[in-house]
Amino acid sequence: MPVFQYIAIDAKGEEITGAVEANTEAEAIGQLRQSGVYPTQVVQEGKGTLAGAKGKKKGKAAAKKKKKAKSGGSALFSSGKIKGKVLMIFTRQLATLIDSGLPLLRGLTVLGKQEPNPTLKKTINNLADSVQTGSTFSESLAQHPKIFNKLYVNMVKAGELGGVLELVLIRLAEYSEKAQKLKNKIVAAMVYPVIVMVIAVSILIFLLMVIVPKFKAIFKDMLGSEDKLPGLTKFVINMSSQVTEKFPFLIAGVVLVFVGFKVFVSTKGGRVFVDGIKLKMPLFGPVQRKSAIARFSRTLGTLVTSGVPILQALNITRDTAGNVVISQAIQNVHDAVKEGESIVNPLEASKVFPPMVISMVDVGEETGQLPEMLLKVADVYDDEVDNSVAALTSMLEPLMIVVLAVIVGVIVMALFLPMVKIIQEVGNQ
Repeated sequence: MPVFQYIAIDAKGEEITGAVEANTEAEAIGQLRQSGVYPTQVVQEGKGTLAGAKGKKKGKAAAKKKKKAKSGGSALFSSGKIKGKVLMIFTRQLATLIDSGLPLLRGLTVLGKQEPNPTLKKTINNLADSVQTGSTFSESLAQHPKIFNKLYVNMVKAGELGGVLELVLIRLAEYSEKAQKLKNKIVAAMVYPVIVMVIAVSILIFLLMVIVPKFKAIFKDMLGSEDKLPGLTKFVINMSSQVTEKFPFLIAGVVLVFVGFKVFVSTKGGRVFVDGIKLKMPLFGPVQRKSAIARFSRTLGTLVTSGVPILQALNITRDTAGNVVISQAIQNVHDAVKEGESIVNPLEASKVFPPMVISMVDVGEETGQLPEMLLKVADVYDDEVDNSVAALTSMLEPLMIVVLAVIVGVIVMALFLPMVKIIQEVGNQ
């Protein structure tokens, strides 16, 4: 029989860990509830690990020591930010507690006691105080916009109105998890070429500023004049001289270009231009477009499924699109829906969404299953991003290696051509 490890909250509000034998996860949760504890995480052995349960300390002394270390060091070195994964775990734990029959206020109090992140711990305690004074949970969340965005607040509000808060919180946790995975895929696709490019530039600068000047001195001593050098060697030596003499100006130029780009992107027109280029780039454009479509579909589908009105859901999706071109397309959809029109025509007019997406949305509207169809589109494009990232990485690896080899090879060839000439002259003498 499978063994399930768990983290649970006992009747005193304290966190406990252990293991239980059961045929399924649902059966394991049922056994724990019958024993009077509220499970926050249940994972089958060999198929995952419990978050926050990397090690177990036994005994009161060890527990006190661990608690003291957390309360002292973590508060001192806290960055003041909450990662998406931390917020996702909190959301899922709160959903589990509420689904287990624990009142919202009690659930917040329990999670506030066990939360190791000082910023989130303080926020949870503030939420509990606000709920205790009579505010709704969504109103309390809205007081912390840096942690809980509009999507989070409005989905919770819809869950409160529909009486399905725990279901909405589970959807939020799943949404956050998939959004984080999508973001990690995009970052993985971008990091590799950037790292290789930085290495190539560093090697190029090292060769031009350190190695080439030494060979230049050797050639001058042996040949007496640079006129006898091959053309490629002259070109590399001249480039070395320019880089060495004007290196501070080159650095200043790079900094000015970077600052100018940031200022340009901060303007409305600049942001539209740059975001448009992102979607049209030869290699990275398809990945950016597919990830933007996946985010749009999943956000809108999750909001509408949770009971958020379509116009409000479109506004939230527009604000969280991450690309101005996509945001403008969503704004056009919002305006059309506000006038009682279909969302298909503005999507098609935007020239951003492919025919397959438009067709699936059209079918979803006609059959009254738009939210489900949007979530299917998101799943399809999550897989498309996976395939695109894999293809992009397999294409970039040999390409970047060839580029790096050509840069180093040209410089090495330029340095050894004169050596061959010198050896030939010595042989003739």
